[in-house]
Formats: sequence, structure tokens, C-alpha cells
Amino acid sequence: MHGFRVRIGPVSYRIGSPWAAPVATLRALYAGYPEPPDGIATVTARIGPPRPWRRWIRPQVAIEGDHSLPDTVPMAFHHALLAIEMAMNMQVALGERRHLLIHASAVERGGKALIMPGESGSGKSTLAALLAERGWRLMADEFVMIDMATGLAMPFPRAISLKNGAIAEAVARIADPARFGPHLGGTPKGELRHLRPNAEAIARMDEPARPALILFPSYGFEPASDGVSRSELFMRLTEGSTNYIALGQPAFERVLGMVETIPAARFAYPDTDSGIAIVEQFCVEAGL
Repeated sequence: MHGFRVRIGPVSYRIGSPWAAPVATLRALYAGYPEPPDGIATVTARIGPPRPWRRWIRPQVAIEGDHSLPDTVPMAFHHALLAIEMAMNMQVALGERRHLLIHASAVERGGKALIMPGESGSGKSTLAALLAERGWRLMADEFVMIDMATGLAMPFPRAISLKNGAIAEAVARIADPARFGPHLGGTPKGELRHLRPNAEAIARMDEPARPALILFPSYGFEPASDGVSRSELFMRLTEGSTNYIALGQPAFERVLGMVETIPAARFAYPDTDSGIAIVEQFCVEAGL
């Protein structure tokens, strides 16, 4: 079993695979990240063949780890990097109990965090990646972790998943090419490429920030914006959390506190330049 250990914010991973190549690719993608304290990982994520012969004959990759879903469909071996990333996500989504999880990206400036929840394809990852190359600090892509006691957003700067080839190339024009993983085509999520956060995001991944603005982006539409009511905000935050129900009453109180104190809006944008301009305007109005 080939292994790799890495700490990303509050999560320390132990990652394994019977194949050497996917682990080597992942190690390169997470170059510069620290190892778990004293080498002790708290989360295990693995990929392996669903049947022994699938390791060599028409190889397939199954997602495994401390937590798993029984109906997960194996993936083709050439998508092994995506499978490892999904295994890492799954362990947090199903096992995290210390923080409230919100399916969103987040960036920080001046100690204040901008949180952008949204479904796949909404453009939240792309906007976060572009903002992180323009003076913001990337805090999270897949999950925003909210401290249950303080309400602070805790950094979890995983590799950013850019799902549209053209948009990924737009980010590549301003980001260091050495920080990109390989092109992955024909995946269940379409064409994608991973981007390692910059050195500042990695170095400061123990510095929390105060959530100050929540924006819901929608990519591919004419520019438009609208406010979000407190009731809708509560519904969308809880629907986008994988551990809200498991955390019980404390999670209800934490989300309620966010809804009552953090301004929120939704906006549509047709291209990345328009999206960045709209986000920056919202941030100016919110004092970010």
C-alpha cells in the first residue's frame, strides 16, 4: 500500500492506494503542505480496486476510508486523482463533528471572510480561485468549516477543483502553472483540473476569519443581483450542510446566528470578469 500524509487546516489525512502513480500525483498537487503533527493522522482516505483482479485487468478505482457510501460507483483508473479527492471529501462530509460544514468556497481579506455557497457549476470555485490570485486569501473550496463556539470560519484550503476547461485556462493565465494538477477529461463532473492554493493560503491555514458576507453565484446568465431573505438563507445554509442534522441543537443556534448577523445576496454573471466585478462591488458595500 502506497501512502501519503498531509494536514489541511484542522484535518490530518492518511491517504493510501495500492497504485503508486495516483499517490505520487496527489503528493505533487499538495506540495508545500505540512504533515500531521507527530505524524498522527485523524482521517483515513483510500482508493482501491473493487475486486482484486481490477487492480491489473481493466483497472477500476473504488472510494474507501473511515466512512463510505455503499452505492458509490467505481471509477476508471485514469480518474484515480479525482477518486482520491472524492475520498478525502467523503471522510469530512460524513465524519466531521467539530465544525459546522457549509458546501461553499471562501476567501478572506482584512480578517473578514466572504462565503460563496452554491451547487456544482455555479462558479463558486472559479471565483474563489480568481480572487485568491488578486489579493484575497483562499480559505476553502469544497467545505467552509464554522467553529461551533466562536462562529469563525476555519481555513480548509484544499486543492481547488476547476470544472470547466475554458474557465480553468482563464485561471491558468494568472496562476503559476506549477500549481496545477493534470487535465482530467470525461469525468462524472465533466472536464476538470485541480489547482493548489498559493503559498500564503497554505502558510496561514491556521488563521480563522470572521464571516462577513454570503453570496450565492450563478454562472452563465446575464448580470443580475437580488437580496436573500433570512428564511431563505437559513434554508439554503442548512440544505448545503452535510452534518447539520448530526450536530443537532448547537448547529441550529450557530446557523441562526449567522442568518441574523451576516448580509447575503444572490447574483448572476455571464463571464469571470463580470463575476469578479460584481463580487468586489458587493464587498465594498459590505466593508470588506
